[in-house]
Amino acid sequence: MYNKHVYLFLFKFNKNKFWAFSQMGKKNKLQNIKGLIFYKFMGTGGKRGFSLMPDFSTYALLTIWKNKNSIELFLNENKIFKSYKIQSKQIRVLILNTFQSHGNWGGINPFILNKNDELNSDKKIKIYYNKKIAIITRAKVNWSKLFSFWKTVPDSSKSIANAQGVYFYKGIGEIPFIEQATISLWNNLDDVLKFAYKSKAHSKIVKKSREEKWYKEELFSRFYLKKDYLLQK
Repeated sequence: MYNKHVYLFLFKFNKNKFWAFSQMGKKNKLQNIKGLIFYKFMGTGGKRGFSLMPDFSTYALLTIWKNKNSIELFLNENKIFKSYKIQSKQIRVLILNTFQSHGNWGGINPFILNKNDELNSDKKIKIYYNKKIAIITRAKVNWSKLFSFWKTVPDSSKSIANAQGVYFYKGIGEIPFIEQATISLWNNLDDVLKFAYKSKAHSKIVKKSREEKWYKEELFSRFYLKKDYLLQK
């Protein structure tokens, strides 16, 4: 069984950028929030979204919740979230329902409740073919492979920029250069599968990452995009 209450927040700042950056040093501030199973505060990449240079105007918060009541309480009453409402210009909310996930993030896979779900194949998820899809990838890069990894980032950025059906993508990460993730949004699952299995540029990068053992840990997850909206302040 998969976690169905995944919320990704993208905070946009025109002003108060120093405040936003300073909050990254307070990553444990959401501990002991009722109903919150998992969370990560992350910075984002500049330029096209994948870059050594950070985007100091955009930050991300990934959260997973036990139930809808907990997330509603957080959105309406949590003091920390209220401060982000006040300081940011815009908050984009992506509500995601997991339907495939494999790998680990900090030693666990937070998107699944039953390890057997990792065995699900593409043939079992035809129900999602005509729905908008979100993809989250995450990797912890080996120190010795940092140069090789970042050398391919421009090619990776170019390949997804040219992919059919992708309409948003952004590099996100916990620790600069080492712990990296991406979020991308797609028109449908068919476009995702074409990119994953038929893109020569993408396949080349994936093959190289396996051969050279870039990652200490990695995770790949697919979601049905239940809702994508701007939070009213």
